[in-house]
Order: sequence, then C-alpha cells, then structure tokens
Amino acid sequence: MQEKYKLLILGLFLDGVGMLSFVIPFFGEFFDIFWAPLAAFLILKMYKGTAGKIASFVTFVEEAGFFGTDFIPTFTFTWIYKFLIKKEVT
Repeated sequence: MQEKYKLLILGLFLDGVGMLSFVIPFFGEFFDIFWAPLAAFLILKMYKGTAGKIASFVTFVEEAGFFGTDFIPTFTFTWIYKFLIKKEVT
C-alpha cells in the first residue's frame, strides 16, 4: 500500500479518536487536555515541512476545543490538502 494511503487510514483513525470527546459526556473535556498536544505532535510527525507545522498548530487549537472546533477532522483535511490539492507524491 502506498505511503499516502497509510497516512489517510491513520488520519481517519486519529480523527475518530479525537471525536471520542463527543461520545462520552464529561470525559471529553478531560480527554482533550491530553489529546490536543498529542494530536498536534502526531500530525507534525506525519506531515513534514510548513504544512505539518501549520497543521500541528491548527490541530492543537481544534482538539483543545477552542471556538467550538473540536469536531473538525484535521488529520483528514491535512491529507486532502497535501495529496489532492497540492498533489504531492510520496
């Protein structure tokens, strides 16, 4: 399987983990304290360069729940940007 599709599958999984805060009441706020920095670190390692740095910042803000953004699938959107919009090759 190509590397880019491995990133997509991993990203979908990690977006799913981030969505857990909606499933279990009150657990989500506590979970996000740990998940936001971990998710930011993971996306930074998954996507190198400027795209990874920007995605890391956006992921941290989104997963921390600032501005009601905790539902956005940032891992998947980053993959779409990198491989469908910019059409980068792995």
